[in-house]
Amino acid sequence: MTNWQPASPALWQGRDDRAESPNALRLFQTITQSPTFSPEMYREQIALLGFACDEGVKRNQGRTGAAGAPDALRKALANLASHAGHQRLVDLGNIVAQAPDLEGAQQALRTAVQRCLQAEMRTFVLGGGHETAFAHGAGVLDAFPQAKVGIVNLDAHLDLRYAEQPTSGTPFRQLAHLCEQQQREFHYACVGVSRAANTQALWDEAQRLGVTVVEDLHCDTAQLAQFVANMDVIYLTIDLDVLPVWEMPAVSAPAALGVPLATLLGLIEPLCRSGKLQAVDMVEFNPRFDDDGRAARVAARLGWQIAHWWH
Repeated sequence: MTNWQPASPALWQGRDDRAESPNALRLFQTITQSPTFSPEMYREQIALLGFACDEGVKRNQGRTGAAGAPDALRKALANLASHAGHQRLVDLGNIVAQAPDLEGAQQALRTAVQRCLQAEMRTFVLGGGHETAFAHGAGVLDAFPQAKVGIVNLDAHLDLRYAEQPTSGTPFRQLAHLCEQQQREFHYACVGVSRAANTQALWDEAQRLGVTVVEDLHCDTAQLAQFVANMDVIYLTIDLDVLPVWEMPAVSAPAALGVPLATLLGLIEPLCRSGKLQAVDMVEFNPRFDDDGRAARVAARLGWQIAHWWH
């Protein structure tokens, strides 16, 4: 497959506690590492895919470095305990963007996601900048052409920018356009939005597109639950800059207020248990700004919890 590389087995290492008990296991011991991109071999499992790209962040004038996130997050996940759900994880490697060809990398991820979902896998993508979301979301729409697909974005930013070329700030405007091309409705909810970080033009665009918006000051589950109830399939995308800067400093645009991790998990758990969630990604983690590994541990715990709850 174009742009695809297997993940290095060296990333999946940790403490071995099996002398204590046979079920004293960690993720590095239970994850399946696939040497080829073969989703058809792993039906009903969770495909872990990396999108090693920050060309979209660069185009959006952000802090580059997110291309290193997929492997950094694998390392942070590796030593966490393996419980229910985690044994379903299959590492299907990375889609690697060859700068400046963002569009080619997005098409490769879109194709990979569609193939995984059509093989009855679920997809868990580690970005990359939020340009990941157009590719991932397009793959979901392609895989479920007759379904009512709801896009849930946990993010300080609406990411509905207009630009002459795709960036990390344009994915949901692009997905709205794709829905129009596919003659289907665009269903988008953005939760954790900072009014201070989005211009009036972006709020106007959200209103024009009928976006469900929940601000960072008023995060509760009611609006999101109503949105999810009306959908057949859910795609969840988490921009880690939705977290407060003291919990997540290692992103392109840290949030001065943000939504704390504990609150965020309260929003995510019902999605994971809904039976509708088919695709998840975490984006914008930037290991260049994570000197002590603290932010990677926060992101890894979030990813761990999603896999644990995902039914």
